[in-house]
Amino acid sequence: MKRIMMCALAACCLLGCQEAPKGYQIQGEVKGKTDGVVYLKVFRNKMFFDVDTAEVKGGKFTFEGEVDQPLLYGLATDEMGYPVQFFLENKAMPVVLDEANERIEVKDSPVNDIFLSNADRIQEDGFNIDSLVSKYPESPAAAFYLYRYFTYKLSLDQLKATRAKLSPSLANSPYVKDLDGIIQTLEKVQIGQVAPEFSLPDADGNPVALSSFRGKYVLIDFWASWCPPCRRENPNVVAAFQKYKDRNFTIVGISLDRDKAKWLKAIEDDKLEWTHLSDLKYWDSEIPALYGVRAIPSNVLLDPEGVIIAKDIREEALHTTLEKVLPKK
Repeated sequence: MKRIMMCALAACCLLGCQEAPKGYQIQGEVKGKTDGVVYLKVFRNKMFFDVDTAEVKGGKFTFEGEVDQPLLYGLATDEMGYPVQFFLENKAMPVVLDEANERIEVKDSPVNDIFLSNADRIQEDGFNIDSLVSKYPESPAAAFYLYRYFTYKLSLDQLKATRAKLSPSLANSPYVKDLDGIIQTLEKVQIGQVAPEFSLPDADGNPVALSSFRGKYVLIDFWASWCPPCRRENPNVVAAFQKYKDRNFTIVGISLDRDKAKWLKAIEDDKLEWTHLSDLKYWDSEIPALYGVRAIPSNVLLDPEGVIIAKDIREEALHTTLEKVLPKK
């Protein structure tokens, strides 16, 4: 009996000394799909990048790996238009992927409960991000939503006030670090400050510096051929250019395109008869980041000394502002 007890004790010690499994184990199911491939993608700067693939067998798939902290990832199949998003954690993660409706269910995950329960409402007018952050100050999901969708919706003061409500425990979150960087950038491009200098290639590859337009009122217009709201606003911008170009006013278009042919075609199709610049780096372009641009269309109006005198003026407000500030003929 003593020997049996000692063996049992040794077995318990052996099991107790073993480390708990590290990393994540995604135990996935795809509704209505028996085979195929699922892609695991990581989110970075408004884009998703493939990090792993798994075969679907009998409607099931698995991923294993490790993350430093809960981070936003996506799952997609070849039939899906965009990845379904979720927070990946170092734990066993049972998930159900609804390919037809492009939705995901993540079980036993508080951070995903917060993230997914707000996903359909986060971009609605009037969504109270301050309330969400106040309710879940330690949640990476709340921090992500503030960083991703509200750096261009809130005033700088509002953004800083809501940021201050996030828990110090999130200090190492990449979303909080990026948020803090954006706030620092926005503080440098407020009305009354000199616009940051930059140089970008034009359509022929020639570098053009912002300072070369000094002496004119300049509208820096951030846009892209792939951006429907930009294309809808372009006729209004064209009308403003034609109306005010003889009043010491011009426009410098900064495109977030990555396909040069599509960029040039949009310029021609929309009849954009002003200077156009782009490094064709999409959201990795340094110039939108330099101005704290997180959504397009966006613009900044400079006076002849290069001082910012207005921001994000569109539709009728664009014409009203130009009529007010430009010199009369």
